[in-house]
Amino acid sequence: MDETTEGSFQIIGGNFGNAGEASMQLKSKLTELGVNEAIIRRAAIATFEAEMNVIIYAAAGRLHYYINRDKITIKIDDMGPGIENIELAMQEGYSTAPDWVREMGWGAGMGLPNMKKNSDEFRIDSVVGEGTTIEIVINLS
Repeated sequence: MDETTEGSFQIIGGNFGNAGEASMQLKSKLTELGVNEAIIRRAAIATFEAEMNVIIYAAAGRLHYYINRDKITIKIDDMGPGIENIELAMQEGYSTAPDWVREMGWGAGMGLPNMKKNSDEFRIDSVVGEGTTIEIVINLS
């Protein structure tokens, strides 16, 4: 794989019907490129968690990925409420999800920790009232 493969997905807040679409498409692309299964799994988990956070919290967002011979870079930008306390939000089990989301089985407070756990590099930047940007890097070797 000498060139960069990339793609992007528009994610609409509240659209649970399309939950998992971006992660399935990325998984399919990685499989087509012959990427190792364990790496595909990590990328799919991190992407799904990011997708769900946009669906649960934001009005909309975009997930963009870049794949080259060394790594997968996944960048998620959303137009959401932002995260007031990133350190607290990174703690397993901490959630600000509303009850109706929890009743659907989501919002257990594992999204950001699972993204970080499945990343080799993880960056998060958030501005309250504007949105959040997350960058996930997964090395291919």
